[in-house]
Formats: sequence, C-alpha cells, structure tokens
Amino acid sequence: MSFRSLPPIKHVVAAITLGMLAFSATAQAHPRLVAASPAANTAIASTNQIKLTFSEALVAQFSGISILMTDMPGMKMTAPMSVGAVTSTVAPDGKTLVGTLRSPLPAGTYTLGWHAVTADTHRVEGSYSFTVR
Repeated sequence: MSFRSLPPIKHVVAAITLGMLAFSATAQAHPRLVAASPAANTAIASTNQIKLTFSEALVAQFSGISILMTDMPGMKMTAPMSVGAVTSTVAPDGKTLVGTLRSPLPAGTYTLGWHAVTADTHRVEGSYSFTVR
C-alpha cells in the first residue's frame, strides 16, 4: 500500500467526526416531554388528572408527578402548598405518565413537577406552571 492510495486526510477526519457525533447522540438520548395535559402556561377548567407523554417508554416505578399550588384567588399564600398525593401510573402505550388526584383542583395557579426514567436509567426532571379557572 502506497501513501498515494490512502484517502485524503479530510475524508478520514470527516468520517471520525461523524462517527463520534452519532455515538454521542445515541449515548446521551434521554426522554423528552412531547405533550402535556394541561399544557404549560395554559388556563383550564378544574381537573383531577394530568397526562404527560414522553419520547421514550418509561420505567413506572421510577417516574412520577407532583403538584404545588402557588397562588389561590382571595388568599395570600406565603409559600407553595402541596395539593396532596398524586397517584402516578404509566398508560398502556408505555410513554404516557398519568397523574390522578383524589379530587379536582380548585381555582388557582400550580406548578407541576415531573421526573421520568427510561431504559437508560437516567432520571430526567422538569416542571411548568398552569392555572385552573
């Protein structure tokens, strides 16, 4: 094999770079929140159920939802208040986390927190706010 039969260095560098990018994208794949009901920054009628859909199948025992009331009409709140236990289950599609409360949420502003774990075992967290009219 002669030096002239080797590929130009720019092709070798490009191939290595593409390989590293493909590997890093696969190795760092984590679930992403792709849909939510209620959606972030929306005003809704009262509900006792939350649905969050992710980009990957969830591990049910390590995924969940919590809800804090941050403002209530006619009441001065000095700190966020937990709305109580949220029972979290994974829907049959494997990607939707369903949170159920004992009773519908009263009027107010809420912060919904979630955590999700998929087969890669990395925990991903997020939160957003919504309002109940």
